[in-house]
Amino acid sequence: MMWVRPAVGVNRLPGVRPPIPARERANVKTLTQWTRLPDRLRTRATALVLGGVAAVVPAVASAAESSGGIAALGVNLPGLIAQLVNFTILLFVLRLFLFGPIMKIVDERRRKIEEGLKASEQAAHAAESSQEESRRILEGARAESREMVGRAQETANRLREELETQARRDAEQIVTRARQEIDAERQQAIQALRAEFADLTIRAAERVVGQSIDGATHQRLIDEVLVNSTFGQDGRN
Repeated sequence: MMWVRPAVGVNRLPGVRPPIPARERANVKTLTQWTRLPDRLRTRATALVLGGVAAVVPAVASAAESSGGIAALGVNLPGLIAQLVNFTILLFVLRLFLFGPIMKIVDERRRKIEEGLKASEQAAHAAESSQEESRRILEGARAESREMVGRAQETANRLREELETQARRDAEQIVTRARQEIDAERQQAIQALRAEFADLTIRAAERVVGQSIDGATHQRLIDEVLVNSTFGQDGRN
């Protein structure tokens, strides 16, 4: 079966024959119509030829008798009859041994071309289906990509909000701990200053009185001074 070579750059599916051009389709149609004629006309044509030969021979003989001999016409009657008989035999032999194989070859070619046409139509349908499937897959991939981008954006926004909330919470905790530590250190400093103030007050009193005070009395006086003194209360001297 002969195929038209596809143009360079034309894509086609693997394992699928290339499509047949319109000109080749027209030739196939003509060949198909021609191959169907001998089945109906070969017998009729042979019969017509044989009948013509049978009709010509008596006519020629009659003409020869009525005109005083066919030799007067310059025609060799035996040779003419022999040629007609030979032609009839040749036609019969050709029909028997040549027309049959030729018709088989033509029928086989017609069958292959019809199969090629069907394969071409199937290839075109498969290509169209493949394009539709590719388009559907591409649209699905685009939709899935948009959905993934949307989910990623939502996740990023949520993580950012969580990080900001956690950062504010950590900052508040740091500030609270710092304030607590500052207050604790401040209270310790105040207590130390008050104790130092009480001790200085007792020592000043000892100098005024002119006598020393024992340890127990010294501690009791310091405690009384601390209780009665307002030094360092509310953060003021």
